[in-house]
Amino acid sequence: MNVDAAVAAVAAIAGLLTGVFAMLAFRWSERDQAKPTRTSLHTDAVLPPGVDTVLSVLRSSAVVLDEADAVVKASSAAYALGLVRGGKLAVEPMMQMARDTRRDGEIRQVELDLPRRGTGRGEALAVSARVAPLGSRLVLLLVEDLTEARRIEAVRRDFVANVSHELKTPVGALSLLSEAVMDASDDPEAVERFAGRMQNEATRLTNLVQELIDLSRVQNDDPLEDAEPVRVDELVAEAMDRCRQQAGTKQITMAVGGTADLHVWGNRGQLAAALGNLVENAVNYSPARTRVGIAGRRVSAPGGDLIEIAVTDQGIGISEKDRDRVFERFYRVDPARSRATGGTGLGLAIVKHVAASHGGEVTVWSAEGQGSTFTLRLPEAGAVRDRERPADLSAEGLDDEDRPYETFNDPLPAHPAPEVLP
Repeated sequence: MNVDAAVAAVAAIAGLLTGVFAMLAFRWSERDQAKPTRTSLHTDAVLPPGVDTVLSVLRSSAVVLDEADAVVKASSAAYALGLVRGGKLAVEPMMQMARDTRRDGEIRQVELDLPRRGTGRGEALAVSARVAPLGSRLVLLLVEDLTEARRIEAVRRDFVANVSHELKTPVGALSLLSEAVMDASDDPEAVERFAGRMQNEATRLTNLVQELIDLSRVQNDDPLEDAEPVRVDELVAEAMDRCRQQAGTKQITMAVGGTADLHVWGNRGQLAAALGNLVENAVNYSPARTRVGIAGRRVSAPGGDLIEIAVTDQGIGISEKDRDRVFERFYRVDPARSRATGGTGLGLAIVKHVAASHGGEVTVWSAEGQGSTFTLRLPEAGAVRDRERPADLSAEGLDDEDRPYETFNDPLPAHPAPEVLP
């Protein structure tokens, strides 16, 4: 009987211990589950309610730092700009701003130039950084990319400066010439000479204002709103008529060749102005008794056939360092010659904008002392893409570096040495 009682007592004690251990294990399990994970510690459990949602819709790059300067939350834009690397804020000035703000609670803002990630050319990334406290332990950093805004502002500033300079030149000349006319009122020959120069300056001023208006129009208007199929032959004829007088004065022959009956799709007025600018430049920068050629052809392209219109001259040519800049507004390869011909430096900029707005491009081939070829590439009008292609020209045999002399029915002669115009 004593043995049975002892066994029962041992069993009761064992059961009691088992229950105690089970209860302790359950409590330990609940405690482990209640502990915040690393992910929750750095997102929902740490950030104030709603902050995560607000940060996700901000246009600025956002970074949230804790009291140990560890990144709690960072937007994808912050990683793209290279602000956060390896879970740490990688920009030391911003890190120092965050520490100062955590210490005194003041909001700070600064503009910085950061090295652009992934480039070895030293290009700077302009940003505006703003740091503010977020609760009692966190700091919020907002970074705005100002690079494009600064570029646009620089372009606008240069444009205003160039326009001011270009307008002052003819206006100042007109003022001086008018005084000269008044002083020479008793000298008919001097009055006639000064009046002729005044007329030239007035024409130059008129051309500058008109080209400024044209440039503004092609930049702001959508040319495809009034788009229509335009015959290339008509554009070429209009461009030649525009320059026929200047060409005749310099005894420059204008030759037309290439494929006939081509059509492009776009705004007729803008296309005529662009091609007219190319032909006018070719005539103005060519020596006397030379030839300017205009040729069109159809070429194959992955997105559909293109129409190439090449304008070739035997002029002074363009140096290699100037070729990439000839399409900039007010840029002149030879400022002295531009003043002599009345050029404004806006013609090729207009051509570039017209080509781009029509889904095309303009390129240049040139060699100093040999001449230049400007090629305008535009999408072919869809209504004529299915017509039978002429066999006289193909998309092969010419690349961007070749002069398209073979497209003329009346080939251009070999380039003579450039002549100095009076």
